[in-house]
Amino acid sequence: MRHDRALRRKTGFRLLLGGLAALMAGPAIAQSCLQPAERTAFDVRALQSKLMVTALACGRDADYNAFVRKFQGELAASYRGIQGHFRRTAGNAHQRELDGFITQLANAHSQDGIRAGSQFCPLSTPLFELALAQTTAQGLSEFTQERNVLNPLTTPACPAAAPAAPARPRPGQRPATR
Repeated sequence: MRHDRALRRKTGFRLLLGGLAALMAGPAIAQSCLQPAERTAFDVRALQSKLMVTALACGRDADYNAFVRKFQGELAASYRGIQGHFRRTAGNAHQRELDGFITQLANAHSQDGIRAGSQFCPLSTPLFELALAQTTAQGLSEFTQERNVLNPLTTPACPAAAPAAPARPRPGQRPATR
């Protein structure tokens, strides 16, 4: 009998600890999701990395330089967006996380090129012309997604915010007319 009571108390305590852990993890999980502007920033950076590897592997430096010149502002804003994401999600370790991601991204594109072998340049160099035809960071992001440009980022998108409910009139107050 005494053993059963001790077991129930121990189980209740574990459930309480589990519930507290879930409550504390809620904000951390919400922080680690990807905001829409961050998604755009990561897409633009993935395209830049793909084009950089293509330029190096295929001797297309002039094309890469044209891309960087045209989208200099968008590339800088995307980098700041990625920095902001890692500051928000990694705290004091943000620079290490950012550097690790940039390295992982370049390595992923390099490995992708190695896997494609002699087909890499014929498949990848047309991306320069198509990317240069874009006009905005959003256009670059959509292009990156349409072309399935490799991006090792696995962070899920943040849930969409619920639309604000219309204000209810207080008791005795008449609703506004239009």
